[in-house]
Amino acid sequence: MKHLLLALLAALATASPAQAAPPPAEIFFKDPAIVEAVLSPSGRKLAVRSSFGSDRIGLGVFDLSPGGKPMRTAHFTDGDVYRAYWVNDDRLVFSVVDLSDGSGRPHGAPGLFAVNPDGSQVRHLVRRMGRPVVTDGSRRNERLLDWNHRLLAVPRPQAGEVNEEVLLVEFTPDERRLEKPLWLNTRTGRTRSTGVDTPFDAVGWLTDSRGELRVALTRREGRRAALWRGPGQQNWQPLYESDLLNAPFGINAVDDAGQLYVTRTAGAQGETVLSLYDFERRAPSAKPLVVTPGFDFSGRVLNDADGAALGFRVTTDGEMTVWQNAAMQALQKEADERMPGRVNSINCRRCGQPDMVALVRSFSDRDPGQFWLYQSQPIEGEAQWRPVGRMRNEIKPAEMAQMDLQRIKARDGRDLPVWVTKQPDAKGPLPAVVLVHGGPWVRGNVWGWHGYAQFLASRGYVVIEPEFRGSTGYGRAHFRAGFKQWGQAMQDDVADALRWAQTQGIASDKACIAGASYGGYSTLMGLIKDPNLYRCGVAWLAVTDLELLVRGSWWVDDDTSSVARQFTVPEMIGDAEKDADMIVANSPVKQAARIKAPVLLAFGEADRRVPLAHGERMRRALREAGNEPEWLTYPGEGHGFAVLKNRVDFALKMEAFLAKHLSP
Repeated sequence: MKHLLLALLAALATASPAQAAPPPAEIFFKDPAIVEAVLSPSGRKLAVRSSFGSDRIGLGVFDLSPGGKPMRTAHFTDGDVYRAYWVNDDRLVFSVVDLSDGSGRPHGAPGLFAVNPDGSQVRHLVRRMGRPVVTDGSRRNERLLDWNHRLLAVPRPQAGEVNEEVLLVEFTPDERRLEKPLWLNTRTGRTRSTGVDTPFDAVGWLTDSRGELRVALTRREGRRAALWRGPGQQNWQPLYESDLLNAPFGINAVDDAGQLYVTRTAGAQGETVLSLYDFERRAPSAKPLVVTPGFDFSGRVLNDADGAALGFRVTTDGEMTVWQNAAMQALQKEADERMPGRVNSINCRRCGQPDMVALVRSFSDRDPGQFWLYQSQPIEGEAQWRPVGRMRNEIKPAEMAQMDLQRIKARDGRDLPVWVTKQPDAKGPLPAVVLVHGGPWVRGNVWGWHGYAQFLASRGYVVIEPEFRGSTGYGRAHFRAGFKQWGQAMQDDVADALRWAQTQGIASDKACIAGASYGGYSTLMGLIKDPNLYRCGVAWLAVTDLELLVRGSWWVDDDTSSVARQFTVPEMIGDAEKDADMIVANSPVKQAARIKAPVLLAFGEADRRVPLAHGERMRRALREAGNEPEWLTYPGEGHGFAVLKNRVDFALKMEAFLAKHLSP
């Protein structure tokens, strides 16, 4: 066991040999060598999630003290460890999932386990649905909670206290609401009440660093609300009530002093800013704390051990940290000077103090990331900065492509963010793949290393990724401009991004369009609306029947809720009755005869977000139109391919398909 961990450390510190040919597809899609690394509350131990040379992701702990040894903490033959948290320096909690048979297999709820760093005193706290109970043969598991309990919060350790508890919440799957939270002792399995009366119809909570319930989010009959419970208070006070799409502000964080951080819109484009909530005015403060021009505020408050704000971690085109503490500003400057041109994300213990310990993840668009350990007062004989390891050891940054964000104008003058990924030494216009993100009501990308774009760029393509209207992260106006625009203005943005790249000499006239989920829908609509732009299309997990999406069907099982179809889908996509003509006109399965280009379709056979029926109907419609598509399905997979061999198989099939029609 010790040798496995030492071998991992050696492997992570050794670069793989240079390769003349394009890197193999597998390295872009396999799980990283280091999935996660987390410092213990004292900073004296480091928990690492890794495969440790096996087929499953396990949990190990490195003792950073003099003479400390690596420890194999947890490993399962029927699941992978994920979401590990330190309860205290001698206790961790984690969950386990099993996606070995595909993302759509009914693998059940993840459960919850507790363990000591050395692997001793394993306790099964919450049952994994459909899985046997982990037991040591005693009656310890009589207190085992059922699978419908989820971890809500792990309290931040307080000076002079040794916490053994975590906060859980029970949920009711059929009603999609949460029951009362409860405290759970990770050593004894005993539970106790929070002592707080919680609102009915709660669907989410926000706590302070001690795990005290401060904000309750509720939803009922197409209405949503947020309630507040301040320090020393028992009763809940209303913050707002609204319909599902028009909350007056967003809830971001709360500190131990009872300050509530919220996001609100500001400016002509409705970009969100971070503000404190003014309880006297019962509204967000007029003066913002953080403004990110051109972007919605996206980030979190970084607190010290006492719960006070040290700074803010925000995302604009990429991640950055704005520290308010002078010592943290100095450390950030030192990290950025040591590792220039990269994002150096610092997570610390005793932040800003003379004996601070920090874990730094340093990454870029060409490097998935590497971890460094920083100690303000290193042990004699040790360096202040120590390498921990690389996240993906087989990725050679020198072979990777560069990623850049451009702001262009769509045909109607709307500001349109567009990501461009290509090899830095590429000359002249390149054959292009327009990669359309899913959602669609999400932000498509952030500056960093991304497997699909890097894989395609390594094969000689320039990758164009538009943040079409309807995407989040660029202001409320950009988001709302996508309402009822599937296949229309949203699709025009995709075409405008490619035409811009061609005009700039970045992309040649050889182009294909590709994407998953909504991106797959956009791929098919691109071939319908702009047949002269694209030579082929790759659509996987694609929405193809807009009427089926909007209406639902007794005969096709999906996970779109009745609440969504009643209250949000009609406004965001279209009303099944009032907008029937628009839905038909922008439904790929109804317009399949207009597609003349070659198409590759791929689906998960167990997908409930976009059921296989979407693919089968599209395949039949294309066949009837005389355009037989290439067809791939993967048993057990849901809305995303979880099994490595399936991810690699699809990538290779896509590579061959694109090469056939683009010939880079």
